[in-house]
Amino acid sequence: MLYWLKEEEMSHQELTQRLSSVITHVDEIMQQEIRPLLAVDIMEQLHKQFATLPGGRGKDGAPIISLPEYPNFTEIPDDDFLNVVTYLTSIPSLEAASIGFIIVIDRRKDKWSSVKASLTRIAGAFPGNLQLVFVLRPSRFIQRTIVDIGIKLNRDDFKMKIIMLNSVSDLLGYIDKSQLTTELGGTLEYSHSQWIQHRTAIESFAQVVKTTAQSLQTFGTSLAETELPNDVICTEELLMSHTEHQTKLKDDLKLAVQQGGTLLSCIKEPVSKDPNCKLTPDELENMATVERLLAQLDETEKAFDQFWGRHHLKLEQCLQLRHFEHDFRELKLTLDSLMVAQAAFTDIGDSVSRVEQLLKELKHQEEKGQGILEKAQLHALHGDQLIQNNHYAVDSIRPKCIELRRICDDFTNETKKKYDILAKSLELHQQLDKANQWCEDGIYLLASQAVDKCQSQDGAESALRDIEKFIGSSKVHQLSSPTEFYNKYEIILTAEIKASVQKVLQKLADVQEMFEKRQASLKKLAAKQTRPVQPVAPHPESSPKRASPKTARPTSLATTRRAPEIPSAPPKSLSEADLSRKRNNKKAKSGIKIEVMHEASQGGTSRSLVMSESEENLCTRKSHIINELIETERVYVEELQSIIEGYISSLDNPEMNPLIPVVLQNSKDVLFGNLPEIYEFHKRTFLKELVKCIEDADSLARCFLKRKEDLQIYEKYCQNKPRSEALWRQCAESIFFQECQRKLDHKLSLDAYLLKPVQRITKYQLLLKEMLKCSKNSEGTAELEEALATVLDIIKSVNDSMHQIAITGYEGDLGELGKLLMQGSFNVWTEHKKGHNKVKDLARFKPMQRHLFLYAKTLLFCKKREESTEGHEKSPSYSFKHALKMSSVGITESVKGDNKKFEVWCNGREEVYIIQATTIELKNLWVSQIRKVLTGQLEACREASQLHQRITESVYHAPMNSCVTRPNKTSLNNQNKAESASNNNKNRTSSPVGRYAKDWPKHLNSLETYEDFSAIPSSNDELSNSDNEEESTAVKVP
Repeated sequence: MLYWLKEEEMSHQELTQRLSSVITHVDEIMQQEIRPLLAVDIMEQLHKQFATLPGGRGKDGAPIISLPEYPNFTEIPDDDFLNVVTYLTSIPSLEAASIGFIIVIDRRKDKWSSVKASLTRIAGAFPGNLQLVFVLRPSRFIQRTIVDIGIKLNRDDFKMKIIMLNSVSDLLGYIDKSQLTTELGGTLEYSHSQWIQHRTAIESFAQVVKTTAQSLQTFGTSLAETELPNDVICTEELLMSHTEHQTKLKDDLKLAVQQGGTLLSCIKEPVSKDPNCKLTPDELENMATVERLLAQLDETEKAFDQFWGRHHLKLEQCLQLRHFEHDFRELKLTLDSLMVAQAAFTDIGDSVSRVEQLLKELKHQEEKGQGILEKAQLHALHGDQLIQNNHYAVDSIRPKCIELRRICDDFTNETKKKYDILAKSLELHQQLDKANQWCEDGIYLLASQAVDKCQSQDGAESALRDIEKFIGSSKVHQLSSPTEFYNKYEIILTAEIKASVQKVLQKLADVQEMFEKRQASLKKLAAKQTRPVQPVAPHPESSPKRASPKTARPTSLATTRRAPEIPSAPPKSLSEADLSRKRNNKKAKSGIKIEVMHEASQGGTSRSLVMSESEENLCTRKSHIINELIETERVYVEELQSIIEGYISSLDNPEMNPLIPVVLQNSKDVLFGNLPEIYEFHKRTFLKELVKCIEDADSLARCFLKRKEDLQIYEKYCQNKPRSEALWRQCAESIFFQECQRKLDHKLSLDAYLLKPVQRITKYQLLLKEMLKCSKNSEGTAELEEALATVLDIIKSVNDSMHQIAITGYEGDLGELGKLLMQGSFNVWTEHKKGHNKVKDLARFKPMQRHLFLYAKTLLFCKKREESTEGHEKSPSYSFKHALKMSSVGITESVKGDNKKFEVWCNGREEVYIIQATTIELKNLWVSQIRKVLTGQLEACREASQLHQRITESVYHAPMNSCVTRPNKTSLNNQNKAESASNNNKNRTSSPVGRYAKDWPKHLNSLETYEDFSAIPSSNDELSNSDNEEESTAVKVP
């Protein structure tokens, strides 16, 4: 860089020197020191032609100035005369001017006054070296005489050599004819106007040459002083600006050269027309002047081209550098991001499938980074080329090339290292899987060895050979050298993997111990057989569930990691061996298969081999269920991901915009709902937690219980599903969806995948049910039951919310009614009591079809309607009809004549709604739920009354115990009636809120009367009229 700056400085100095030399030469050529005036400055005076320089020379080469006849010569101002004469004397070369000038004054037609004026002006202000003055005296006799006298009298005043001539013939005796114009009797052709044009052109050309040189000099200084920009755009603008300026100056140079060439052609024109023609000395000098000016112009152009070449190269290299630096910064950011992503890739997997997935992800990351690495390597090569091309910024380019190659090497090496780590992880987990599979195969082999085949010695020996063969296959799973194992897998031995390895090794040891015990038993049986082996079915009283620790014996083959030792049947069951042989083990209610192998010994004792087939099979089933749950969960996450990447992302792709249907514009959230939220939850949280359940099956239930609130997101998705389906029907045939489906290579259309979340939430309860079947009477059974209930509750909540959004006609806010507890369709009859008469609405035996929604605060009655669309299933809607506040209702749990009916009433049974369920179970479920609501309200009222009582006591400073009132007679009668009516199985409960709302202090202590929630009326009127009610009106709540 420093060398370049020095070279640039030298280049500019050279340009300045060369252009200054050109300017000096131009001034010398044009004799600027002695010629302060230019022709253009005295153009008007020159055109008067009172003095000319026709180009002739004297015999000694002295330039001849002619003062032709000019009648008004005396009227010419002295300054004008002096300027013209001065200009004319400055035109000849210095060499010719040094000889001296010859002036020829033609006054043949004039007077003495004109001659005297001419001589006086010449004598007084002639600027050059005057050699001789020829005067053609006036031709008239009188004027000639006067001139002779005047000359004699004034000769001393003129102080110059004057020769008076009578005619032009006399002049020819002094000056050659060829050097005189035709007016003076010579042959020299002279055109004053052409002479003025040539002089003006030459001086103008000289000025152009000088101005051009000065402009180039100024431009060169500007370029040398310009600081190079630090970014691409400014560098491009500077290069463009300088190039435009340089192009303009080059055009000016070309025009100047063209102008000089044209001028030179004009000067040579006489010769070009007539080769025999000779130019005058002045014309030859003009030609030489133009040629010298052209030479200076050529020198100017060469100097500038040389400087511009260096400067332009510098600008181009600067632009290359800025591009290189810009691309380097972008590549550096991309590479840094790639390195960060690589550094974040620290997972080594916890299973074979996970490691294989990680290998795919690493491969994808490597392929993604390959293009970036290639760009970085190419950019480094580009930097090398710049260095080879003698770029001035080598010190800046070389470190960047080194940095790019270092990052590429680091990424490649780190990727290779991660491949090695994942390869070791895959190898280790494959070994662990093989060991686990060996254990499962071993357990299956133990469970599949039929007892009846061991009745003979050959059968026992065959089973023994199977056992020994299988035991022999365990050597590949044994840890031969812990040190070697540690050294081999040290890089991946995290705490989790160490625990997994330890667990598998323990499992191997346990299974091997089971085989060794079975092997010992079979060896004894194969040694000597005295009686056949018979399977014996246990008596009911000998069932393992009922066996006491005192009578149970541990099995001869039991695992140390499973459930506690399985008790065998007591000795008395052996006498029923023949009956048990006919029994089908798969249909045994106890689920336990007890195998008893008898062996005659010297002491007459027998050996029992007991094995719990169901426990081993159940453990295997558990493992299969969890594996199925995890694998289907991964597939589910991948399907959600394909929807998001293939469809939702395509909606934001500008290239796909022309294909998007109009109805889908700004309706993405309607079609897909909160599917991205569901995807994020399952990918980032739920799937990872499920994977952890592989090693701990009991944690599966806790996983569902922990994520109970998170799984509520399905309610929002299902609520949006009808809107999504309606929108899908409008644009299902769109080319946009067909194109997305083609890119994803999906066999099914989008609507099938949008149904996946609904299917998934229902799949969980099926898998939990299967898991529960495998976990009966175990430690985690209660948690599994709770988890299943949680999932079923979520499904119920989702289902209820789907119905709730179809309610129409309700003017209030459904959100203010509290939580939706239940919903369903019923037959409903209504009765209204006016006075002591009952009036049943409509026909007595014709019920109304109503869909009921039970909220925490309100019971809604709606009418179900079916709305159908063309080609699609009917979608129900629910027209609002009536609402009952739960704070003012009571319930009668049974109605005479139909155990599927119950009553809901209010206002002291002035309004009664008889509700008929489809099944007794459904009726009991609703009654139970309504009772919970009313009981909860009662508890809230009790707490409120106690609070009010404490506040009252603190205000009045008096105990309230004295204010306790005894239950009135009506209440006691109602209680007696409730007890007598219990045999009819009719119960009734009502809300306490209504009776407290009116007058708390009056009835505050009466709450203590109803300690068992017995016959709580809905109003004070109920208390006074309860004796007149029918038999089922006051029943104690069980």
